[in-house]
Amino acid sequence: MIKPDRWIRKMSLEQGMIEPLVDRLEGNGKVSYGLSSYGYDIRVTDEFKIFTNAWGALVDPKNFDPKSFVDFEGPCCLVPPNSFALARSLEYFRIPRKTLGICIGKSTYARCGIVVNITPLESEWEGHLTIEISNTTPLPARIYADEGIAQLIFLEADEVCEVSYKDRKGKYQAQQGITLPRVLSAASR
Repeated sequence: MIKPDRWIRKMSLEQGMIEPLVDRLEGNGKVSYGLSSYGYDIRVTDEFKIFTNAWGALVDPKNFDPKSFVDFEGPCCLVPPNSFALARSLEYFRIPRKTLGICIGKSTYARCGIVVNITPLESEWEGHLTIEISNTTPLPARIYADEGIAQLIFLEADEVCEVSYKDRKGKYQAQQGITLPRVLSAASR
């Protein structure tokens, strides 16, 4: 059995599972990111969509109004109290067919009341990960670009799945930027 950190490195080098790959945990005054013992700590870019109620929009996953967000670009983002922001991973992922990735928040942010939504990265999904960051506190919260935001844990199956995300033409396949919620109509399936 190959050690988890070696497996992640091998899959990234041979199949482009994580690009760019930082092959060790980096910190040095930053929230840590890179390859850890059993996972990979991902970063966000300097692009954010911050939730706002300035336009009185309704949040509806079947009919999402992009006016619910304000676009922001910068080295750090202030998430309003009891609100959330979307960001995208700096890393691009290509999940192997026998693999499932699970994205979970880092404890450094969690200890500040900042929660990253748990998100699966399904078999043969690829793209930049859209990350949901919730500020559960009554105070503004700072999120840093190009620093760790969440950890990916990879699970390898004994057998390949019958139908992968790519096979079923998943709606978030090969996403590039921050991707808002989508619900496909019956006609588009």
